[in-house]
Formats: sequence, structure tokens, C-alpha cells
Amino acid sequence: MPEDAWTYVWLAAAAFAAGIVNSIAGGGTLLTFPSLLAVVPPVVANGTSTVALVPGSLSAVWGFRRDIATIRRWVPLLVPPSIVGGLLGSFLVTRLPERYFDAMVPWLILTAALLFLFQPILARHAGASEKAAPGAGKVAAVVVLQFFVAVYGGYFGAGIGILMLSALGLMGMSDILAMNCLKNLLAASINGVSVLVFAGEGVVRWELAAIMAPTAIAGAYAGARMAQRIDRRIVRGLVVAIGLSLAVYYFYQRWNS
Repeated sequence: MPEDAWTYVWLAAAAFAAGIVNSIAGGGTLLTFPSLLAVVPPVVANGTSTVALVPGSLSAVWGFRRDIATIRRWVPLLVPPSIVGGLLGSFLVTRLPERYFDAMVPWLILTAALLFLFQPILARHAGASEKAAPGAGKVAAVVVLQFFVAVYGGYFGAGIGILMLSALGLMGMSDILAMNCLKNLLAASINGVSVLVFAGEGVVRWELAAIMAPTAIAGAYAGARMAQRIDRRIVRGLVVAIGLSLAVYYFYQRWNS
């Protein structure tokens, strides 16, 4: 098989794995971005990765469609800041040096993973309940947090699923399937506007995105189905493991640099 063909196979496989990871917890960009770096420059790798994974986010939402009814009240609150923040972050990636925001990435992901790890304890301590509506102050805080998560998501995005799951958990949500459904919908909103910006800026290799998108869709749907069949404690453990792994990876990258 020609070398280029093996490259395409590798990118398609990375996108499939990323679709599974994004559907369950988030962090799939960590698989597609480094794979694309072997072929294209960093900014183009970022743009192409985003375009390739957006259809997978939509596929994951469809995979969690049975849980959509339980998240309807949060959609009008969290989708608008996701779109605005994603738009701002996407413009920042083409205007500012990467080193400014990159310095925050490992700390953000580590904090989010630890929050998600201890979320059940924190929720019980705070008396949080999914049946009782959270107070206005807590809702406002989550909306603001979602905006900043969306800015980061538009800028690069690896780990936004961990950040969103942590915020939703601290708000009182405890159903991991409903949280994943909402997380995937918000991720699709963030990355959807990013696609428009990256396409307009000309930082997308469309032929590579076209190869990766179908396998990302298949992986995302498979991940959504897997998440509904295995023990929810296992899903939570996987989320924490992915978050800590991402944090270690980024700390290692910064240490080496």
C-alpha cells in the first residue's frame, strides 16, 4: 500500500477512536491533532481536526437521543454562550501566539478531572439534587463558566468535555448519560461555529477532513451506545482517567519545551 494510503488509514483510525472518546467523555482532539501534525502545520492540523470531529459530535447527540428530554431546560441557557465563546476562541487561534493559552491547558484539565472525580462527594456535601432546580446564582455561574470553556474549545478544545461534565456535575446533575448528551450538544455548538471561522481563514485541509469525518461519526455513535450499556461507575472512572491522562500529557509537553 502506498505511503499516502497508510497515512489516510492512520488518520481515519485516529478519528474513529477520537469519536468514541469524545462521545463518552471528551478529549478526542488529543488523538486527531497529533496525527494530523505529522502531515500539516499546527494551525491547519487544529482546523482540520475540528472540521473532522464536528459530525461526530452530532452523531453522539443522536446516540444519546433518549436522554434529550431530560436536558431541555439547559439548552437555551448554555447553547448561546457556547456559540459566542466558540466564535471568540476560534478567532483568537488565528490572531494570538499559541503560548499564551497553551500555558493554561494542563492546569484546566487537571482541575476539571479532579472536580469530576470528587463531584459525588461535593454534590452530597452541598445537598445538590437533580430533582431540585439549582439557584439562580449557581445557574449564572455555570453559564459564565460555559462561555470560558467555549472560548478554550474554539481555541483548541482538547478536554472541553471534561470541563463541561465537571460544571454540570457541580450544578447537581448526576445522570452521566444525560450529562454526556448535553455535553455533546454543547461541543457541537462550539465546534460548529469554529468550522465556519477556520473555513473562512483557509486553515482546513478538506481532503483530510473528508477522510476522517465518516469514521469519527461511526466512532461517536459506537461510543454513545457503549456508554449506555456499561456500568455508569465505569463511565465515570473512564472520564477521570481520560482527564488525568490529558493533564499528564500536557504537563509533559510543557516540561519538555
